[in-house]
Amino acid sequence: MKNATFRQLRVFSEVARHLSFVRAAQTLNLTPPAVTMQVRELEKHIGMPLFDRSGRTVSLTTVGEYMLVYARKMLATLKDAEDAALRLQKLEVGLLTIGMVSTAKYFLPHLLAKFRQEHEGIDIKLVVGNREQLVKMLSANEVDIAIMGRPPNELATRAEPFAAHPHVFVSAVQHPFAQRETLAPGELQGQAFIMREPGSGTRAALERFLGAARVEPRVTMEMASNETIKQAVMAGMGLSFLSLHTLGLELDNHLITVLDVEGAPVVRAWNVVHTLSKLLSPAAEAFRYFMLEHGEDYLAQNFARHIGLGRAGKAPPKDADR
Repeated sequence: MKNATFRQLRVFSEVARHLSFVRAAQTLNLTPPAVTMQVRELEKHIGMPLFDRSGRTVSLTTVGEYMLVYARKMLATLKDAEDAALRLQKLEVGLLTIGMVSTAKYFLPHLLAKFRQEHEGIDIKLVVGNREQLVKMLSANEVDIAIMGRPPNELATRAEPFAAHPHVFVSAVQHPFAQRETLAPGELQGQAFIMREPGSGTRAALERFLGAARVEPRVTMEMASNETIKQAVMAGMGLSFLSLHTLGLELDNHLITVLDVEGAPVVRAWNVVHTLSKLLSPAAEAFRYFMLEHGEDYLAQNFARHIGLGRAGKAPPKDADR
């Protein structure tokens, strides 16, 4: 093991993340044979196989699971050392790995384009997952900083809110509820719901809202994609509960309806998050300050006009997550 290289450990970690040599190769900008060669060299150093390969199916062996823990620790330590060196030099250069929940893809790339104009020496890698996946990435030091809704209680983190994050109930424009002035939460009982997958922040927010109203949702579909959920709602397959920041195009073109449910929108907060144990690089600090300075203004300019789409036009209440 003493002759293993950090390059081999990085390749091994990526294959383990994707459980695919091809996808790891794409992430690392290598060819699949080069990835295979690096893994085989590492297996030679260890003296045991790290992966079981059956056709196109790849899984970690027991040895691989143990080695992955230590490989990630070594890579995280190396990254911390690199960040510390950059911090001492006060250079805004290098690779910045940003984790984001999937809902943030509707606004974060636009903000990153502006960030890159101001910080040309920083290369950015975006990693997307649901809230549960993002917490694991933060814990494993796989991302430098994260954009998410409800910050983790499971980790010691610094979470700084930078903008309001409204969530709304939606239906197809032809749904009977779309013509209603207001809806009591109890009227949602028995309605077909298309929901995000367990582990997502949106799903957790909906379950808290309905639980407080003693409403048991009838879940007809679960999906990890906001885009697929919107298409299903527009097709009349059920109601859903989504971030307002995912609905700009649909609302502008009158393709979907925001329902005026009492107590909604549910306003949470967008947070920029990093673990307290992590010493942020100058690049990560620059991004943190950028989001705190520009995030709220961007979202207000591009989405605030949709807040009044509920029939009564009430100002949205704030919940405990804000």
